[in-house]
Amino acid sequence: MKIVLIGAGSAQFGLGTLGDIMQSKTLVGSTLSLVDINDQALQNVYGKATAFVEENNLPFTIEATTDRKEALQGCDVVVISIEVGNRFQLWDEDWTIAQQYGIAQVYGENGGPGGVFHSLRIIPVIMEICEDVISLCPDAWIFNYSNPMTAIVTTVLRKYPSLKFVGICHEIASLERYLPSILETPFSNLQTRSAGLNHFSVLLEAYYRDSGKDAYPDILDRAPAFFEKEPGYSDILSYMQQHGEAFITEGSTHRPLPEGTRSKKPWADRTLFKEILDHYHLLPITVDSHFGEYISWAQEVVDHKGIKDFYFLYQKMLSRLEPKIELKVTERLVYILEGIEENSGYEELAVNILNNGLIKNLPPWIAVEVPAKVYSKGMKGVAFDNFPKGFAALLRNYCGVYDLTAEAVLQGKKEYVIQALLANPVVHTMRNIPELVEVMIERQRRWLGYLR
Repeated sequence: MKIVLIGAGSAQFGLGTLGDIMQSKTLVGSTLSLVDINDQALQNVYGKATAFVEENNLPFTIEATTDRKEALQGCDVVVISIEVGNRFQLWDEDWTIAQQYGIAQVYGENGGPGGVFHSLRIIPVIMEICEDVISLCPDAWIFNYSNPMTAIVTTVLRKYPSLKFVGICHEIASLERYLPSILETPFSNLQTRSAGLNHFSVLLEAYYRDSGKDAYPDILDRAPAFFEKEPGYSDILSYMQQHGEAFITEGSTHRPLPEGTRSKKPWADRTLFKEILDHYHLLPITVDSHFGEYISWAQEVVDHKGIKDFYFLYQKMLSRLEPKIELKVTERLVYILEGIEENSGYEELAVNILNNGLIKNLPPWIAVEVPAKVYSKGMKGVAFDNFPKGFAALLRNYCGVYDLTAEAVLQGKKEYVIQALLANPVVHTMRNIPELVEVMIERQRRWLGYLR
């Protein structure tokens, strides 16, 4: 198998993904081709990768190039994890310029106006990668880690429905991180299914494998007492500042702080999470920052301090961590690749694919996050015939934004950007929206100048 990693100059993505793949017995003999537009960063990862392969006598071939088309020749799998421009500078603009115009968005990455502008920047670049795949290796799988996930997958598959394009997000790891402590049983003893939209998804089913008993009543009974005391990002940031220790929190299946640590604030990072649990009787798989990007009343109830502290912590963490290759699984992609190679039909916990009736309450053209059976020729998403109507209503509120965002990218029409913002549940103003769009295009003309 030839696997191309696009964005591999990011040491955290490149080295982490290489370690995942190299520990696999199924993928032995694969060629791993590293691609990045930053040659210096790429050579850094390439040097570490080749040295690691030689030192450990591993049966993998490592390649590196800044020429994407060269790498894609004859490849079987493409993995995308990219950003455009200065990530945090642009993120700040997405978040704060909209706030200047009176929009109370609680975060600025995936939903709200910030998520729209982020989508408008990054999707055209990913579309270019997909066009190269169609030209050079049309049967290849494409796995996307970049955000905003739902907007990317929806738009790509609207234009190229035959592509094997799948979105992968590590938020599902929160179930493995917390459910064993809540239910006092290993995660291996639990069978779970979650679904929704990316970063806007909930646990729908949970069973004990040993007894077959429904575990959801126990979750609803025990989760409130657990999460009321569970440390949040403010506590993690404080610990890091006191002890000088940096650790990965995103996608981790382990609770980072010492056992017995309690949060200084009740329901840290989860005051919106609590309202979903109380009023919808569903367990979100992510925290307030992401969930709050899509809900009109989120501003009133989210943990604002936790969101701001996470943003600061995330920047500090990326600046201080020294990624390295480790022969252990950190992301679920490797299980999917093994399932493809073996045509196993195993059920992956969460992938982002076109709906097409999997969640009947939602439009067929939207990308949904659902479990799926993995085969060598494709994925078969798990359908949810009785998806909770109340939560589906929240999801539907945001679907129109994704529809208009996709059309804005595909047609290059500024009018659709304005309409996407006016349809957005977190936007409660109208008069200044056209000027906001003009300001963002002016500030980010290198990426948004195609909008007319």
